[in-house]
Amino acid sequence: MADTAIWHMADIWEHVSDAIPNSEAVTFEDRRLSWKDYENQAARVAQVFIDHNLPQGAKISIYSYNSPEYLIAQFGAFKARMCPINVNYRYLETELAHVINNSDSEAIVYQAGFAPRLAAIHDQLKSVKLFLEIDDGSGEHLEGALSYFDAIQNAEPMPRIERSDDDIYMLYTGGTTGLPKGVMYDHKTFSKSLITKAMELRGLPIPEKPADVGPVVAALAAKGLSPRCIPACPLMHGTGMWVGVVIPHSLGGTAILFDNKKFDPDNLLQLIENEKAQEVVIVGDVFAKPLAKSLSAAKESGKPYDVSSLRMVNSSGVMFSSDAKKAILDHMDVTIFDSMGSTEGSIGVSIVNRESIKTDKTAKFQLSATSKVMTEDGREIKPGSGEVGLLCNGGMVPIGYYKDEAKSAETFRVFNGVRYSVPGDYARLEADGTITLLGRGSTCINSGGEKIYPEEVEEAVKSHPLVYDCLVVGVPDERFGECVTAVMSVADQASLDPDDVKSHVRTLLADYKAPRHYVITETVPRADNGKADYKTAKTIALDDLGITK
Repeated sequence: MADTAIWHMADIWEHVSDAIPNSEAVTFEDRRLSWKDYENQAARVAQVFIDHNLPQGAKISIYSYNSPEYLIAQFGAFKARMCPINVNYRYLETELAHVINNSDSEAIVYQAGFAPRLAAIHDQLKSVKLFLEIDDGSGEHLEGALSYFDAIQNAEPMPRIERSDDDIYMLYTGGTTGLPKGVMYDHKTFSKSLITKAMELRGLPIPEKPADVGPVVAALAAKGLSPRCIPACPLMHGTGMWVGVVIPHSLGGTAILFDNKKFDPDNLLQLIENEKAQEVVIVGDVFAKPLAKSLSAAKESGKPYDVSSLRMVNSSGVMFSSDAKKAILDHMDVTIFDSMGSTEGSIGVSIVNRESIKTDKTAKFQLSATSKVMTEDGREIKPGSGEVGLLCNGGMVPIGYYKDEAKSAETFRVFNGVRYSVPGDYARLEADGTITLLGRGSTCINSGGEKIYPEEVEEAVKSHPLVYDCLVVGVPDERFGECVTAVMSVADQASLDPDDVKSHVRTLLADYKAPRHYVITETVPRADNGKADYKTAKTIALDDLGITK
């Protein structure tokens, strides 16, 4: 096959495999996969897909906790020019059927423990030709399913094929977009953007063509510098997959998988120590605060964790407060990369270490070179004007949402001849060129004619030393239309007087932004990836205040 400059993830990882075949690609508990083994198993899965008459471009749903099989199935789909579909393992039958059917999936690779849920919707899955079942020790089985392990053992590895830059990669996202939607990228935009970011971050030469990746990763491996990264968050979300796997893999690195059924900070810290991990991927305060607490407890017990190998902590998708960053840096001499963005694109980053944390401010990011802050009609906002605008990402911009032209047109817009991703986040562009994130328009509270963005208020509330977590919602108010309300949890079972929080917040925010109601709950509602569940938070607030919906 002729050497082509195709920016396809399968081609790139094949170059990595050729360059460092014996280096570790994936680890999970006592399992170790070299790059050679990783590619071989992916090629076998790819052949299984082909043997079941799945065409190029077919969608392959992957329904699994973090596991080697998740990554092998994804790599195999890429190799066969098919499109892996991430399935949220927390979805119940309605959303599960929606993602599988909306994506037009023709195969499902799943852990056997999920067989009962698939059985409940089996008759609704008209397009699925192949159920490939991973034995996970649960004892569950879906009638008619094919054993994953038997299938790949009996299959010959699929030969390498020529692929296209225009092959589609897709990631399903939910929450702010209503029912889960597939965000589509072409492989060239997706892979080249992430590889460029990975190389720039480490001061490495930017490859001009995919074949250039091989010599770079070989040189890193020879020096013992191949990244060892733990995606502590689910692979089914962009943060875990993109930052925790795709970027390290593109540098010839190892994805050290972590059992993510329930986040256990002590297990993660022990894994960092055991595997000598250099990077870890978390999701903001939801992960950082428990980690800091466990680090403190271990130190006080006289048995501190050895996290000296760690060099980088990455976070994306939710708020990562300055206080939480400081708590991590008290125990870890690392650089924290806090990226602001979504499945629809990355917009900015905040980078701090032990020195710069002294002046760090929460929700303040350095705007990327391709991003802008604009008004609704596409006028650029001037730095330091104080005007609030929409964040517009002009870098790694998706093609659109799968089978949703209306939402695509709303989110992906052209301003001044440049196509941007505009997911609905509002911010101020400061005089120094940084941005202060205010929040998403869909959660904006209108109180007495004033627009109030929850994330700005949440940060003020969470800066109180006894507040562990907080979401801010608007509840009906006869005078103001909506009333700002904080739904918060307490740190370490402390006794918290809401009036103390109110006094604290009013020293930080204008009076109209400060919550009028403070509701204490055992746990602030969030999704498994740490993202805010404003709908449930509002229900908690309404019930506590005795307000009828």
